[in-house]
Amino acid sequence: MDNIKFNDLGLNEKVLKAIDEMGFEEPSKIQEEVIPVVLEGFDVIGQAQTGTGKTLAFGAPILSKLDRTEGKVNTIILTPTRELAIQVNDELNRIAKFSRVKLLPVYGGQPIERQISALRRGIDIIVGTPGRVLDLIRRNIIDLSKIKFLVLDEADEMLDMGFIDDIEEIIKSSSKDRQTMLFSATMPDEIRKLSKKYMEDDRKHISIVKSTMTVATVSQFYYEVKQKDRFESLCRILDVDEPTSAIIFCKTKKGVDELVEALDLRGYNAEGMHGDMNQSQRLSTLRKFKEGNLEFLVATDVAARGIDVENVSHVINYDLPQDTDSYVHRIGRTGRANREGTAYTLVTSREYYILKQIEKGTRSKIRRKEVPSIDEIFLTKYKSTVERVKEVIEKEEHKRFVSLATELDEEYNLVDVAAALMSMVLEKELGSSYAEDNIGSSTSYVRLFLSIGRMDRINPKALLEFFSDSANTDKEDIGDIDIMEKFTFVNVTEEAAKSIMKYCSGKRLLGRKVNIEISRPK
Repeated sequence: MDNIKFNDLGLNEKVLKAIDEMGFEEPSKIQEEVIPVVLEGFDVIGQAQTGTGKTLAFGAPILSKLDRTEGKVNTIILTPTRELAIQVNDELNRIAKFSRVKLLPVYGGQPIERQISALRRGIDIIVGTPGRVLDLIRRNIIDLSKIKFLVLDEADEMLDMGFIDDIEEIIKSSSKDRQTMLFSATMPDEIRKLSKKYMEDDRKHISIVKSTMTVATVSQFYYEVKQKDRFESLCRILDVDEPTSAIIFCKTKKGVDELVEALDLRGYNAEGMHGDMNQSQRLSTLRKFKEGNLEFLVATDVAARGIDVENVSHVINYDLPQDTDSYVHRIGRTGRANREGTAYTLVTSREYYILKQIEKGTRSKIRRKEVPSIDEIFLTKYKSTVERVKEVIEKEEHKRFVSLATELDEEYNLVDVAAALMSMVLEKELGSSYAEDNIGSSTSYVRLFLSIGRMDRINPKALLEFFSDSANTDKEDIGDIDIMEKFTFVNVTEEAAKSIMKYCSGKRLLGRKVNIEISRPK
């Protein structure tokens, strides 16, 4: 079906209301295919890459079908890491905003007593890592004998991390009448065996073809910003880059309206496009954008689908896209007809993991940039103003004002006059007074050297687990990981570096003692 909407899928009104408030205008491919099948009661194998919207694909139908039994766990969702457990739980909370449902994430690295206390008060949906869930089952805190739904999220990662025995023990302790959903980016033999052993014979296998990057002419960057500074960060980027034609993407229709209003108040030439606007409004805005009479077009993903403009210099993801496909479609709006294009994405530290999923899913490098300082903004504006002044002088377009300048010369120094005029121009052109010099994330990274590499069969997943288990770090604390043949470099936050140096150095990983040092620049 073309242009299918969420309200075509059979979800209940409370879930649809939450999805609408989240700003999703239409389902992703995995959501479109999985939701109806889950609602019909089939076991499902969903094969799709990270960042395609799998949580909503299983969460929305589960919440639509959920029949609460006070004090009984209804659903168990297993994830490979605590970061993913938190992420899935947060997403489910948003989908369940108008439903009377109690959720709880359970994972290692957090006091188990706190989780036990919450479970005893009654929880409907548990999102957890296999080790902690199994621990709670063995303590007779969690009873899965009456559950209706069991979800294995990122199943291939759980198997890679050695959770197969834990997973099987959890499945065996759960209700035989459950509906089982398994989601995995790849489908190795172990996953096939697991599905055959524990899922119904009429299970549905839904596979979503991987997106590939086709925008080699687009340079991709991200800015890590604080949520409160998101709008000012955008203004600074616009003032320094001075895009000739940019599409700015927002997640919701409301977000588009609010951003257009805020940009308008700052003097930017911007208009919006989203699904609530009538056809004539959209066509009028698009015509102005194509003709170069509109600098900034602010749009939702759905509204931007029909935009075919060759001279877009920048695409800016003011809000992160729903999935990797949307990211590819967005940045594909620039870099057309063999022109160079630029794509910027604004992320908070909490959203950084989503950016990494997009980077992995698209197999592209999204490089970090710092939010421009006041000095950089003024330097840019000064240079462009000077260029325009030179152009006016060379074309002799200033001649009729020479007599006025001569009068001012009698009273003031002409350098002061020029500086005053430049001040007036810059004040008019700047989107803000920019009282604070440097904004954006204050995150600074320390580069660590580890005496372990490819020859020791190390991979990023194993390193993240090692740091998490030994030093209690979060995934967000870890930046780029560069694995060489005999050693590895890892960028980590300053706080995490102290913890890793204290609790990880000298410990064994994959059977080998790991020495960790701070890497010093040569």
